[in-house]
Amino acid sequence: MTDDQLLRYSRHILLPQIGIEGQDNIVNARALVIGAGGLGSPAAYYLASAGIGTLVLADGDTVDLTNLQRQILHRTDAVGMAKSESGQRTLGELNPECHVIALTERLSGQRLEEEVALADIVLDCCDNFATRHAVNRACVKLGKPLVSGAAIRFDGQVAVFDSRQPNAPCYHCLFPEGQDVEEVRCAVMGVFAPITGIIGTVQAAEALKLVIGCGASLAGRLLLLDGLGMEWREIRVPKDPGCSVCGRA
Repeated sequence: MTDDQLLRYSRHILLPQIGIEGQDNIVNARALVIGAGGLGSPAAYYLASAGIGTLVLADGDTVDLTNLQRQILHRTDAVGMAKSESGQRTLGELNPECHVIALTERLSGQRLEEEVALADIVLDCCDNFATRHAVNRACVKLGKPLVSGAAIRFDGQVAVFDSRQPNAPCYHCLFPEGQDVEEVRCAVMGVFAPITGIIGTVQAAEALKLVIGCGASLAGRLLLLDGLGMEWREIRVPKDPGCSVCGRA
């Protein structure tokens, strides 16, 4: 690392669980963030400020005035701009050393697999089950750790699915695709702005821990947040041996 990097990241380096080696891991890592909205904003902010070497921000949407209540990557003058490009601009100002790649598309199929293959860590910050399941399948297939988050109303959830661990579940084990699961959107149900910040920040923390190789990840656990009562619950999530995605992985 350069002298400037040693100074910029000195508060990380002072932590014995991170040190120079751990910070080097961050600086040399590539993160894929799916979604530059309420969850992707704080997640990308902390990944960039922590020094992640390459951050790929993928979102096919544009900034709307209603986004600004919670999507802190974007400013008023970004309304109408592609979210990934708005995020690239903001993160570039935050930390010029972080190489931010803006993908103005909704990743799917081969393109999704290509980006997952290049990444060291994947963060699912999207808002729909179809994309979550597609990202999960790609991460299981390519052996990439996935940090998943969701937020609606005053509630949030976050989990890690790490198929590199033989007994770790995948997203499909928790929410099997095709089940009658109610999909709710912020545009219809609303969301308390700080909830997205809390969950997105936890996603960044879990991603950085995995990159550094420190602490215990949320693999096999689901954290649930009740923001009205400010209470956390933890649920153990076992691997489904019959899972059609990771059962034989």
